[in-house]
Amino acid sequence: MTAIRIDEQASKSERTYRWIRERIISRDFNPGYRLVLGTIAKELGVSTVPVREAVRRLEAEGLIEFERNIGARVAMVDASEYIDTMQTLGVLEGAATALALSRMSEADLDRAEAINEQMRALLDHFEPTVFTALNEKFHRALVHRCPNPHIADLVDRGWNRLSGLRSSTFSFVPERAPLSVAEHEHILTLIRENADPVEIEMAVRHHKWRTVEAYRGQTGAPSTVSP
Repeated sequence: MTAIRIDEQASKSERTYRWIRERIISRDFNPGYRLVLGTIAKELGVSTVPVREAVRRLEAEGLIEFERNIGARVAMVDASEYIDTMQTLGVLEGAATALALSRMSEADLDRAEAINEQMRALLDHFEPTVFTALNEKFHRALVHRCPNPHIADLVDRGWNRLSGLRSSTFSFVPERAPLSVAEHEHILTLIRENADPVEIEMAVRHHKWRTVEAYRGQTGAPSTVSP
């Protein structure tokens, strides 16, 4: 009986976590939105216990923050946090892609290439939110076979954090869109030609960092890496 109750509690916590996270990612809950635990619990038909557990998980992922006298709220958008997240994700994705190379199949590469072609097709009638979603799918297609679960988890957390900070990266740097497609094509070529894993890792890392530099150019922040 105790085991069943634990399983039920875990299921409620997971369902609550996904419910809140989806609303943060979709911007139904905007940055600064106050999360009232009792209200959420009532809406989902659960106690406040799974809500607290879900909020703690989302706080660990950086999607929720606590403020004195206010409580839990959706993390505020911060330009420096966005830059830090992008730089970190560049390092992690580079490593994850390099580690995944020996496990990648032609089907994986074909799928990534097909996604990149979808991105290319959007360039004439640009939709930044759709383009950003496809960009994430492209990179996840390359890292999903990473054999290191810790790095894979950190990559996943990075994308989740990025989604909470910016619904569309390319709304801020639309000029990066065609360059991003070309860089994706270059990365795929390196992989298909069995280039040195370090070269592939650096190509993925600097691909992400070039977007950071473009964003810095928009905000006037000083550059820290070569374009």
